[in-house]
Amino acid sequence: MSDSAERVPLPCPSCSPREQTVHEVLSPGGQSTVRCTECGHVHKETIETPDEITVDVVVSQDGDSYKTTLDAESEEEIEAGDEFVVETEAAIQQVEVTSIEVGPERRTEHADMDEVETVWTRVVDNVGVNVTIHPKEGDGRNEQSRSTKVFVPGDFEFVVGKSYEFGDDEFTVDSLQLRDAVADDYRHKKLDHEGDLAFAKDVKRVFGRDEKTSAWSAW
Repeated sequence: MSDSAERVPLPCPSCSPREQTVHEVLSPGGQSTVRCTECGHVHKETIETPDEITVDVVVSQDGDSYKTTLDAESEEEIEAGDEFVVETEAAIQQVEVTSIEVGPERRTEHADMDEVETVWTRVVDNVGVNVTIHPKEGDGRNEQSRSTKVFVPGDFEFVVGKSYEFGDDEFTVDSLQLRDAVADDYRHKKLDHEGDLAFAKDVKRVFGRDEKTSAWSAW
């Protein structure tokens, strides 16, 4: 049996006429030739294929937006938070659904694909995370906090109490502010207990304590 062959659930007239078993499609077409994987019986069956449609997709990344398309089954459902891969001229990217447009100025968080006009998404396989770094306690030479942005994979883990180094910056995480859309998936919208963890794609801002005193020196 070929590992790449299409498989479909069908009743087998030989071993399971009233129940479905997995069948290997030997020859596709109007009347497909299939083989039951349970008993090996080969027979003809009509296999209905779902209608496919193409929907517009808007992809957002670090303040920029661009359009692409997605091929899907018309009866397939989509909802906010779903993730899928899109292909653009620039790259193949993992995106997350942020909202679904089903008509002029009509948006929802759940719909059938045949109702969708545009799917709005954001890139989550590589994200930019805002970081606010406070001066180290006891370092009176400079009391100014500063902001930066780090670029990491979407599944990169930020943990409260853990130290991180990005380029010239080294800081220990004090707290994590989460995106509104995912706050319900975590304990709180703001995580500030040691050991609290969040994925970079879910983080709105990281607050950290500077660990490089030389970065705050006044020369």
